[in-house]
This record gives sequence, C-alpha cells and structure tokens, in this order.
Amino acid sequence: MAEKKKDRLDKGALVQRDGETFAIATHIPGGICSPDILRTIADVSEKYGAAAIKITGAQRMVIVGLKEDDLDNVWQDLGIEPGAAIGMCVRSVKFCPGTTFCRIGQQDAVGMGMKLDKLYHGYSLPSKMKIGVSGCPTCCAESWVKDIGLIGTKKGWKVVVGGNAASKPMIAQVLSEGLSDDEALDLVKRVIERLERHTKPQRLGTLISDIGLATFKQEIGL
Repeated sequence: MAEKKKDRLDKGALVQRDGETFAIATHIPGGICSPDILRTIADVSEKYGAAAIKITGAQRMVIVGLKEDDLDNVWQDLGIEPGAAIGMCVRSVKFCPGTTFCRIGQQDAVGMGMKLDKLYHGYSLPSKMKIGVSGCPTCCAESWVKDIGLIGTKKGWKVVVGGNAASKPMIAQVLSEGLSDDEALDLVKRVIERLERHTKPQRLGTLISDIGLATFKQEIGL
C-alpha cells in the first residue's frame, strides 16, 4: 500500500474527497503558457472525463476527478511536467507580470521568477518552501507571506524571508535591499543552503524565530 501511495505521489496525484478519484497538478511556471498548452489541458481533461480544471493560487492548473487507472495515460497525453504540489521541497515559485507585462512593474519579475523556478522548483529540503517574486511594492505575488520573497523597487530587489500564510501566519523580515539580479539570486542560494543544513522539519520563519534574524544573517554571510 505504501509503495502504491508513493507511486501516486510521484505522478503528482492527490486523492480527492470521495476517496476514489484523483487530482493532478501541472507545472506551468508563473502561470504563463501558450494557447496550445491550454488546448492540450482542455482536450486531455475532456478525454478522461475530468470533473473540473482548477487554477490554483500557486499558478498551477489542476485537473480534478481522474480515475487512478488513467493517471499514466493522462500525463503521457499532456506532455507537461508535474507541479511540486506536495512534499518537503520548494513547492512553488509564484511571480507577477513584472516589467514584462505590467505598466507599474519596477523589476523583471518574470525573468527572475523563471530563473528561480528552473533552479529550485521541486528542490528537496527539510521542510516545504514557497517563493514569491513581485515586480513592485504592490506585491501581487504575496512575497511578504512566502518563505523567500523578492520585491522589485526602483533601486533593485528587496529580499525578505520567513513569511507564510499557514495556520500561524508570519510576515517576512527584510534580509537585504537594493540588490541586482545576480546579487538577489546569490542571496536566495545562501538562504536555501542554510535551510538545507537544518535538522528539523521547520518552515524558514520558525527557524529564524528560534535563532534570531541577526544570527541568521551571520550564518549566511551578511
């Protein structure tokens, strides 16, 4: 039974409330996709009798109400990678339109988000992690309630850490400001490397609360 459950999870499948059907999460970085991908998702959902297609807060598209026996064929027909919707890993990198599409964007959230997604989506860690990249202080990617948040300003990236919107919400704390793309990417790398060394399955905000922000900064070389 445990092996069968792991096989389902490896296919990105979550059992639904009825205990019989499954939902799968497709990986669509930033929720940006082509009309062809949308058509494929619609066609496959229709072919296998899905109950619904759900756009999630993590910018994924979830196909709901699939039969377990169809899961392999559904993924084969989709040709899309599963989203890391479960497990101890970087679950999602959420990003706003930034300067690519938004008139008030101050930094390239799409470009930065795509880089972070490529580097870290599904990256294994002692606890789950969510990353948000907002192109301006309006913060449409909810960076203040992500484990790692990037916020674009006219002077560069502000990096905040330790937020979450779970049962005990936490607002992130500012780690550094006025960073270039490369500096922000390097700082994110150092934060993730520090969490990798942690021995408890704690969210980043809890770790920082336990040791203090000043100590955390020292440990990542700030």
